[in-house]
Amino acid sequence: GTFEGAAEGAPAQAPMPDLPPVPAWAGGGEGVPGGSGGGTYNGPAERAAWMKAAGIAESDWTYVDYIAMKESSWNPKATNASSGACGLIQALPCSKVPGNGYDPVDNLRWADGYAKSRYGSWKAAHQFWQANHWW
Repeated sequence: GTFEGAAEGAPAQAPMPDLPPVPAWAGGGEGVPGGSGGGTYNGPAERAAWMKAAGIAESDWTYVDYIAMKESSWNPKATNASSGACGLIQALPCSKVPGNGYDPVDNLRWADGYAKSRYGSWKAAHQFWQANHWW
């Protein structure tokens, strides 16, 4: 759950005491493909593209990454067989996501509003997830 260092060639920066280091895959954004729109995962660079397209602040990406990894392993097509929760962040019910719950950008855009309205911030949502193993 903890990221090691920054992207290769990126300037070294001391992490804030309560903020995990920026994930290496977040990099500088050069060559980051656009979101697939169809839910095909093409690797870590696509995570950054999806979060950027969803309007999530870069300062929150580490928190979003942690929750998405725990909830779906970044699989946009993930479905919880017992609850019906769907997508990267496991929206429940899936129908609460405007657009398509299986579209990574739609799912993340919804999650951004959810994290901020329910917990006040992605940081607080991350802290809640660590303490409770759900959000």
